Amino acid sequence: MVFVRFKGLSVADTTNLRSKLREQETGYTVAKKSLLRQALGAQGILGEEPALEGEIAVAYGPDEVIPAKEIETFAKKHAEQISIVGGILNGHYLSADEMKALALVPGKQVLYGQIVSVLAGPMRNMAGVLQANIRNLLGALDQIAQKKAA
Repeated sequence: MVFVRFKGLSVADTTNLRSKLREQETGYTVAKKSLLRQALGAQGILGEEPALEGEIAVAYGPDEVIPAKEIETFAKKHAEQISIVGGILNGHYLSADEMKALALVPGKQVLYGQIVSVLAGPMRNMAGVLQANIRNLLGALDQIAQKKAA
């Protein structure tokens, strides 16, 4: 969950942001701060709650990284109107800087792909080594056959 401060964001920009977030299965809701604090207080979240001042929205989704990544990407183009003020990850409050650092982490699917690639690497190397031995053996046998033929 990412807490987003916005001010002066046009309706067209807000609609654009919501549609980009929706493509990533991420929600974006403008929140009433008193209700948000009340709901979060009941959850027993650890750490220090970020300062929720001004107009606040919440971006949330099934992936821990995508909301922060999408908001941070959008904020680069609209730095004066929107910014990350904090968030929640695994039951702990995170500061704005921590959420921005989280935005730099690749998404789950990319990380899964990287793990599979790392795990498959040694198997690929082993297959290459075994093929090289067979190829070298065939080359040696071919040279022996050529010497005997000559």
